Amino acid sequence: MKVWGAGDVDAASAGTLRVGQQDLVTPLARERARELGIDIVLAAPNPPAPPVSPPPAAPPSRNAPPAARPPSGRGSVPAMRPPSGALFRRGAPLPQGLAAGGGGTGRVIVVGAGHVGMITALRLAGADLFDEIVLVDIDEGRAAGVALDLAHTAALGCFATRVRGTGAVEDAGPADYVVITAGRPRQPGMSRSDLVSTNAAIVGDLAQRVARTSPDAVIVVVTNPLDEMTQHAWRSSGFPAERVVGMAGVLDTARFQALSALAGAGRADGIDAVALGSHGEEMVIPLSQARSGARPLTELVDRAALDAVVDRSRGSGAEVVGLLKTGSAFMAPGMSAARMVLAMARDTGEVMPAAVLADGTYGIRDVYVGLPVRLGRGGVREIVELDLTPDELSALRDAATRIKDRLRQLAAVS
Repeated sequence: MKVWGAGDVDAASAGTLRVGQQDLVTPLARERARELGIDIVLAAPNPPAPPVSPPPAAPPSRNAPPAARPPSGRGSVPAMRPPSGALFRRGAPLPQGLAAGGGGTGRVIVVGAGHVGMITALRLAGADLFDEIVLVDIDEGRAAGVALDLAHTAALGCFATRVRGTGAVEDAGPADYVVITAGRPRQPGMSRSDLVSTNAAIVGDLAQRVARTSPDAVIVVVTNPLDEMTQHAWRSSGFPAERVVGMAGVLDTARFQALSALAGAGRADGIDAVALGSHGEEMVIPLSQARSGARPLTELVDRAALDAVVDRSRGSGAEVVGLLKTGSAFMAPGMSAARMVLAMARDTGEVMPAAVLADGTYGIRDVYVGLPVRLGRGGVREIVELDLTPDELSALRDAATRIKDRLRQLAAVS
């Protein structure tokens, strides 16, 4: 079996890419073929037999039974169909029979079988969208055990996605999406920045290995300190920036929505807001953009109370760490990472905040920082520019500057 990527499509000659019966064609390769007008042709399993003239037909008998239909495909090349569900765009329905044994198309790797990785895998499997979710952990027994436990919930969760665990990225197989949760978690009294050197070594190594085994994947980084680790993963992988994103804004936004609901702003899922900037002290929530239904949040909640909600959202991660005593938040982070992957796999074009490489929008460039982006199946489609107030824009730019300072420190210790 061979895995065909986008590079193979680029190198195809005469407008045709011939693949074997058992070969796997990645979704990105399929999209690239459509863009270039390349036909993906499934090779016949055996050379077709030379035509044989049929014997003269006997006169039909009135009492003779109807001729039996020959078995499908016998003596001829089978009808053209993709050799794998991976040929289809992510999230598209599969023809009958191709999804047997799996819930959808494609594979997602979740690196790290700790609590965050477990919740991420649970949500992704429950979506019944992918063929397979693979948990990877240096503790192979933990990865396999969590995966088996999760697989046992298939009937309870009504999904057909396969789930397995392994000890190395290389054993997981090529994937469409790779979520990196591995790393040392925060302990009480630790800041996210205290984890820089330890987690940089882990994330950098993983990004390089992912690039070798899943060259067309989108990487979603969850490891802290989030902004710095996402930029480090981008540099280590060599991937285009649109295929390396960090999960922070979705989580921070969810925290703000939940806390605003507690303050009387309405249901959490009816609050429209966005958390930008850094995943930490420089988090920026533009209140000019915050709504509950059609009404601005500033009309529903006293401004002092709303400012207190912003401050608590900013420190919610540390608050959870302090309450747990050991370990850090995992339910909301895991759900947030899964939501990003599902939005990309379904190609919804949904706008959500993510740590991405700034391209000059908002006057920020060449640093990973939380910005509103439109996501598609191949990662970031575009950075979306909101109409921020001067104070909000200044705070966002300050966050980018602070992240750049920390990245210089990371470079000094690397």
